[in-house]
Amino acid sequence: MLELLQEIDHVRLNFSEEGRHLLNITIAFIMFGVALELSLDDFKRLIKSPKPALVGIFSQFIALPLLTFLLAISLKDYITPTVGLGMILVASCPGGNVSNFISSLARGNIALSVSLTAFSSVSGLIMTPLNFAFWGNLFMKVYSSSSNPDLVPNLEINPLSVLETIVIILGIPLVLGIFFKNKFPKTTSKIVVTIKRLSIGIFITLLFVLFFKNYDYFVQYIKYIFLIVLVHNLIALSSGFYLGKLFKLAKRECKTISIETGIQNSGLALALLFNPRIFPEDLAVGGMAFIAGWWGLWHILSGLTIAGIWSGFSLKPKEDRLQTEYASSDNH
Repeated sequence: MLELLQEIDHVRLNFSEEGRHLLNITIAFIMFGVALELSLDDFKRLIKSPKPALVGIFSQFIALPLLTFLLAISLKDYITPTVGLGMILVASCPGGNVSNFISSLARGNIALSVSLTAFSSVSGLIMTPLNFAFWGNLFMKVYSSSSNPDLVPNLEINPLSVLETIVIILGIPLVLGIFFKNKFPKTTSKIVVTIKRLSIGIFITLLFVLFFKNYDYFVQYIKYIFLIVLVHNLIALSSGFYLGKLFKLAKRECKTISIETGIQNSGLALALLFNPRIFPEDLAVGGMAFIAGWWGLWHILSGLTIAGIWSGFSLKPKEDRLQTEYASSDNH
């Protein structure tokens, strides 16, 4: 298996420069849509009900990167360093923007979900580069001391380089979205749902384009990547749920924290990977791209599956908080 994964590292995915720019624009558009949903009340909930929020924050930004590091180390005799780095990169990203919808399907605590998404979207500007730099560099040091030091890429993860990219494709759209919402609240109430659906649709389309352009590679290697992502995502979902149980939270809150931890912004991971200033083009990081790309499809499937189980296979959201919120605000 290690030899086959070594081949993946040297695979250069068919993704053009135009595709890279479109991916960056799509991620920025997604974050703009996320910002249209943010409100001061979302952050106030974190203060008014701190226990579930703190457990969720701990699960996503502390527990998941740590557990991912331990998982990657436990598999170091079977995976290449870049596959492990891909796992750590995904775990370091903020939550994905479909988590609120999946939480509503699962009949979780939607207010908690929105609050955690708001917090992770903002704090991810700092926590993502810090987590990736810390755990990624530590992973490469541990791997280099093992029996395969020659496989370790000549890469020093600079958190400032990662931060620069994240500020451009996450931070600026967040600021613009918040400004737009405050300046044009009525227009926001009319377009926010459409923008969210459109952005998710464009992102999924990009993932499928990436998949079909590299279909032969995926057919050849997916059986190995599939198992790694399956286990990794299962750990993410399980750790979030049982951390909630450990702190005696209600089941609705446990489900929400599970989904917030298991749904990651893999699109951001891909955007960082295709940035030559962070990962030079001559660096063999095919394993990272495969992990991030497949995670982007798999976490949606796993999230919908677990939501269906938790909701008794009812695929209708329990409530639409956003439409209710905007409708009530417009009436005033």
